[in-house]
Amino acid sequence: MTTLDETVIKLGEGQIRKLSTGESIFVMDSYNGNPVVLPQQLGLTWSEDGQKRFGAVFNCGATVHDEKVFLLPRCHSNYFHSSFFDPRTGRERPCLENYVSEIWVLVSEDGIHFKRFHDVVIKGDGTDHKDFEFGIEDIRIIRRDDLYVLIGCGKVGESFKTMNADRIAIYTTTDFKAIEYRGMVKDLDLRNAVLFPEPVDGDELILLRHHPNIHLDRLDDGLDQILDPTAHQEAWQLTLSRKDETLLIEVGQYMHEREKIGPGPQLIKTEKGWLMIYHSVGEVCSELRELYGIETPVTRGYTVCAALLDLENPRKILRRTKYPLYVPCHPWELFGNDKYGVDVPTVVFPVGAFVQGGKLLVYAGAADKYVILLSCNLKNLVDYLWEHGVTQVQE
Repeated sequence: MTTLDETVIKLGEGQIRKLSTGESIFVMDSYNGNPVVLPQQLGLTWSEDGQKRFGAVFNCGATVHDEKVFLLPRCHSNYFHSSFFDPRTGRERPCLENYVSEIWVLVSEDGIHFKRFHDVVIKGDGTDHKDFEFGIEDIRIIRRDDLYVLIGCGKVGESFKTMNADRIAIYTTTDFKAIEYRGMVKDLDLRNAVLFPEPVDGDELILLRHHPNIHLDRLDDGLDQILDPTAHQEAWQLTLSRKDETLLIEVGQYMHEREKIGPGPQLIKTEKGWLMIYHSVGEVCSELRELYGIETPVTRGYTVCAALLDLENPRKILRRTKYPLYVPCHPWELFGNDKYGVDVPTVVFPVGAFVQGGKLLVYAGAADKYVILLSCNLKNLVDYLWEHGVTQVQE
């Protein structure tokens, strides 16, 4: 038994709880030692006006390689807090300024205690190439045989200030020591791209977020369209031209999905369907706040949701959650306290996931500051979705 297996045995199974309305909801367990990665553990600190400041490490892809857990979190420091007016929502939002994110590779024997892995860094500041120079963010890790495909968001403009600044940026590796940049999808404002872990009926499929919805599209040029995106720009343009046809899940049906939704970690193949974990942004209802013990209203929160897609035709949504699997409810996810400062409140953002010992482990960003670990029994979650999930079949 590996050290990771020993950890997994101790992780929570998730639980079915009842809202005050009598409805049953599934709640993933939050590891009792969360957050599992903090910026000060990695030296992401600086001094300002005689005070020590702490940076951020969050939104990490996750996988198991060589019996160890690898995380690829987004890291930055030396920034300051600000706000901006978001024309898409018509409201003022908190943000950070004066930073360029980069990706650090972390490793752990037990999935809990992480350290730098050979100081490997993926930079997005123009050092390695000039495709984007304002940072690299939110990498998903998709394993294809012995190759790990890393799909993130390259920034061609400053976050929160420049509309249409997001580009799909692609890397590959076999060992996380040597990471090769494969290029970016130019001229398309896209992020949260998640490649399927295997072809489906001979097709390479990918989840995309055409703001504010989740789309599922076919890669016309196959896997080469991912591995050499620059050479396949025409094929990528086709994904934009047919986005009305590729809509998978649309915002607005539920309060917590009112503003936007997006694909989360790599998909998990189960006997009953492809398990798709996704994030949603909207208002957390009073019944959920009561269940989670949240006293302050959450008018804009990032929550964790799920859907089951048909194995043979993933465009068919077999089941989806009516309520989130997890809602920000701890100080490091909500508004902070004396021990845990936060950068963007009321955020839990799932990016990495894998199955070990029958349990689903999800590594998520918390308040754009920390990495947290959520867990549940995979079969229990799928069975819950099958029995209590919303039926929504799309052709």
